[in-house]
Amino acid sequence: MRRVLPSLTALQFFESSARHLSFTRAAEELNVTQSAISRQIRALEEYLGRDLFRRVKKRLKLTAAGEAYAAQVRDLLDRAEAATLQVMAYSDAGGMLNVGTLPTFGARWLVPRLGDFKATWPDIQLNLITQTREFNFDREGIDIAIHFGEDNLPGCVTHRLMGETLIAVCAPKLLKENDDLPIARERVRNCTLLQHSTRPRAWQDWLAATGVAVVDELAGPRFEHFHMVIQAAVAGLGLALLPEFLVREELESGRLVAPFDVSIPNQHAYYVVYPKEKENNFAVRAFRDWLIATCRTEQDDRAIPSGTTASELAKLS
Repeated sequence: MRRVLPSLTALQFFESSARHLSFTRAAEELNVTQSAISRQIRALEEYLGRDLFRRVKKRLKLTAAGEAYAAQVRDLLDRAEAATLQVMAYSDAGGMLNVGTLPTFGARWLVPRLGDFKATWPDIQLNLITQTREFNFDREGIDIAIHFGEDNLPGCVTHRLMGETLIAVCAPKLLKENDDLPIARERVRNCTLLQHSTRPRAWQDWLAATGVAVVDELAGPRFEHFHMVIQAAVAGLGLALLPEFLVREELESGRLVAPFDVSIPNQHAYYVVYPKEKENNFAVRAFRDWLIATCRTEQDDRAIPSGTTASELAKLS
């Protein structure tokens, strides 16, 4: 069945004209004449049966239909370009791989280790896509992702990478203002609790484990990314509850300290996930195997005895 589609040239000319609101600038960008732009736009409007532009005081404006169409055409062209580049870069032992990752995990754990992957697989080009919400493989064009949560994503293959240990940390200057903070856990009642928007129950779980009660464990400034929580803690804005592996650098440098000898394992874990239909993709398998091997090696090297306190964790860092 024949699709109801205008020419790709007309769509390209329209998208450029809509972005610049100028046929002249669109012609310059696409290296064609202004009359060529006008002809394509007129043909597109006739095909659609709708006006896409109107002139107001000699200035070009999008109609309501044109504005709605421009956003969808731009997305269509972006995805078509990405798909084209991916096919052009494809090879049996390489190609382009779109990797989804959590922002702070990607910046602090994944990126510093990618040199090792690149040395092993130089023909695989990685594109990192970061977000805090759950990835949609089909809509976002992601091939493989690092997911934090449970091992129950429908239609996906999952492999566990690592668990997570949460510790309370703060800036050293906060201890100077509260001298007995490292001694009495109850002092947490007087501290500002820095909140992470994707882990709303983290403080509740930590406080339950320590037996400390506060007036409102959900009170405190809220941040979307762990990176912002870390920076807020370093700035002395309050007490933060963070994955130990994400703050090793700050603990080692002394920019953060772990004042309470309490650490709690998170019930969730980090997984590498990908759609079942990508299971035989060479680049997906290469990246998956590298991730699993890297996590396994680092966990063996940093094996931590059970019952290790937060202070001892800081020394291990």
